[in-house]
Amino acid sequence: MKHLFVLDPIKNINPVKDSSAALMQAAQRASIEVWICTPSDLQAHGDKTWVVTSPVIPEPWIQVDSAQNRPLTDFTCIWMRKDPPVDEAFLYATHLLEVAEREGVVILNKPASLRAWNEKLGALRFSRLMAPTLVASRVVELAEFARTQGEVVLKPLGGKGGQGVIRVAKDAPGLEALLELMTNQEALPVMMQRFLPEVVEGDKRILLVNGEPLGAVNRRPKQGDFRSNLALGGNAEATKLSIREQEICTELAPELKSQGLFFVGIDVIGGMLSEINVTSPTGIREVERLMAIPLADQVIDRLLNCFDCKSN
Repeated sequence: MKHLFVLDPIKNINPVKDSSAALMQAAQRASIEVWICTPSDLQAHGDKTWVVTSPVIPEPWIQVDSAQNRPLTDFTCIWMRKDPPVDEAFLYATHLLEVAEREGVVILNKPASLRAWNEKLGALRFSRLMAPTLVASRVVELAEFARTQGEVVLKPLGGKGGQGVIRVAKDAPGLEALLELMTNQEALPVMMQRFLPEVVEGDKRILLVNGEPLGAVNRRPKQGDFRSNLALGGNAEATKLSIREQEICTELAPELKSQGLFFVGIDVIGGMLSEINVTSPTGIREVERLMAIPLADQVIDRLLNCFDCKSN
């Protein structure tokens, strides 16, 4: 059995923190051959998809063998773990992976869903679980929403890891000018949400595998910031799911499963759904370290025992 991981360049991956490294090592422990490539290594020969790929031994990190050109159908499962941005190169890669999917290869997460589920906009399918939210380009509507809500958070739709997220008070000087900048003079929509002061108590990352929550960590903002993302200095701590958080997971599960979103990270603040991360969710290492859960091994075990993977 061979698994292919479509990644950023391997030299950029820190195995101590990276969830892709954790999954690769867990696959090796399950006696699965691990291969790697970048999106630019994918190609199509007529109606068949191929890849320039290298076999690796990920534990200890990392031994990389010579690259080979192989059909994607050589692989039982392909993990699309390229970090955002979801740009043209990312989207074209999902189209190529979709060809292999039609030939029976399991792609995680499903290519069509990677295209359809923007990590900010995808959560709007469950807007009843979210803080009041507006997505718009027009400055007038955004400014009015901010004044109605009192204090808001502005999020660029293509951002990741908390980058570019801004907290704004309703009476902030120059609000309209800021909105003009964020929307590129009303050319791009942004997400505006009511600020949740509960974020000082943490932003919970919950990892769902085939719709089931298997692990979570609470992330507290560093001193002087409201953003809790670990990449921006947030502090991870052990946690348990509240009843409300369990209810959110239960409500999301059928849709995630039906859309082929096997490995997903959701963010919850004060009992409110914030984001649904589907491209390359992180948090495995933190869960394993803080909760003493062999999460990566559990993910691979669930994959090997799910119906779709058995049928391939």
